[in-house]
Amino acid sequence: MTRTRTAAIAACAFITSASPALAHLDPGEHGSFMAGFSHPLFGTDHILAMVAVGLWAALLGGRALWLVPLAFVGTMLTGFLAAMAGAPLFFVEPVILASVVVIGLLAAVALNVSTGAAMAMVGFFAFFHGHAHGGEIGEAGAYAYAAGFAIATALLHAAGLFVGSLFGGDNGRMVTRAAGALTALGGIWLAIGG
Repeated sequence: MTRTRTAAIAACAFITSASPALAHLDPGEHGSFMAGFSHPLFGTDHILAMVAVGLWAALLGGRALWLVPLAFVGTMLTGFLAAMAGAPLFFVEPVILASVVVIGLLAAVALNVSTGAAMAMVGFFAFFHGHAHGGEIGEAGAYAYAAGFAIATALLHAAGLFVGSLFGGDNGRMVTRAAGALTALGGIWLAIGG
């Protein structure tokens, strides 16, 4: 295994092992941007779902490489705005957990759908992720907080894209699909109280 692949695997292992113990930074102490940026990075459910979006987009290839993650970030910001406007949304946490399992499975089976269909599928879950961010904003300034979590989300998507693009050929697709399967299992583990 090359050093680049070893480094990529180590980086992904580090990213996905983040502990929720440090969960949310105080915006008064760290600033609204850092509070938003840290939010997706300290929740295992968020990390797994975001990386899985990148994995699946890498398997789809073509325009999906950037349109699927972009659809997630854009719809997530729409969900955030809905939460800020006080719009109720039911089953936010269960749908977020379901997103880990479902998007992980989409990558695991390398479901080949149109880019538009993939955008709609991840967009559905992204709305719930964004609503959760809005519901947990606390005293942070909305614009800086939103910019922070949007950038962190895009970086997590990029990590999934990197892993999915790093390995070429059929063996590479199998590694990416295996990472998707592990993501889905991680979501199941979280759902049963892990």
